[in-house]
Amino acid sequence: MTVLASREFRRTAIVVLLATAAMMLVPLFAGNFVLHVITISFYYVILAASWNLLAGYTGQFSLAHHAFAAVGAYTSGLLAHHWGVPFWFGIPAGVLLAGAMGYGLGRLVLRMRAIYLAIATWAFAETVHIYLTADYAFTRGELGLSVKPLYGTVDPLPYYFTFLALTAIVLLGLRALIDSPIGYFMRAIKDDELRAKSLGIDTTKVKVAVFSISSAIAGLAGAFYGHYVGILTPNLVTIGEMGLVVAMAILGGIENLAGAVIGAVAVYILSEELREFGQMRFVLLGAAIILTQRFAQNGLVAPVIERFAWLSPRRRTETVKETAPSA
Repeated sequence: MTVLASREFRRTAIVVLLATAAMMLVPLFAGNFVLHVITISFYYVILAASWNLLAGYTGQFSLAHHAFAAVGAYTSGLLAHHWGVPFWFGIPAGVLLAGAMGYGLGRLVLRMRAIYLAIATWAFAETVHIYLTADYAFTRGELGLSVKPLYGTVDPLPYYFTFLALTAIVLLGLRALIDSPIGYFMRAIKDDELRAKSLGIDTTKVKVAVFSISSAIAGLAGAFYGHYVGILTPNLVTIGEMGLVVAMAILGGIENLAGAVIGAVAVYILSEELREFGQMRFVLLGAAIILTQRFAQNGLVAPVIERFAWLSPRRRTETVKETAPSA
């Protein structure tokens, strides 16, 4: 059975297409502010889902995902700002550079485990942050880099549809990757890396490939984000920004694309509502993560999905088989 013909991919495709069709109706009754908030939510959905590919499905906890988004954004922005390079070249360049840097970093650090991997990737992100802040002549530092809008307007409507389509494509691509042979290797590495090695899986090669793909997707989101917001600052690479992505994935559910989507939208909207509390909002999100890991380690969305799984004839059949007495 091919990936595109798999049951999980078909199910995901139906849900994504139906959700996309429903979201296309939102501009009919939503104002510009609401469209802006949802558009930024799509950006975080892509970041959370792609980070989930690495942490949730492969078991590699990286703290540099936001840095790759910044690499994609700044690459396209700098090419346009300094040399007048059009976005249709700048955005692919940002994606390629983010993926290449992800490959290089992955080769260096993915032999590490647990806290050592997290520290190494955090150090890389801090290096990117320091460079973007310090090289004022090139990156404009804290003053911000002006980036031309993708559509020559600040109206959020065209960007809303762009990010909606981009999010749908990324989610379908991630589902196809998860259902592919490399997806089985990813889960094998997460479950027991030593056993995966004993079965002949080149674990380092798989981890580096997933790290590169995840980084490139983050760079893609960042490049489009830069051409939407119009101004880039080193704040894209703060630890709070990475914490936001981690909170989205964990609260929604690790190893769960639906959880990453719902978690990203819910956490971003919640963080905006709590903006008046300043940095305290991150303390509240941290407390939410602790409570989630204590009482719902699979996130808040997975139990709901499992409950609705009773609607699936396949799930009902499997449950009957499990509970039926043996002969």
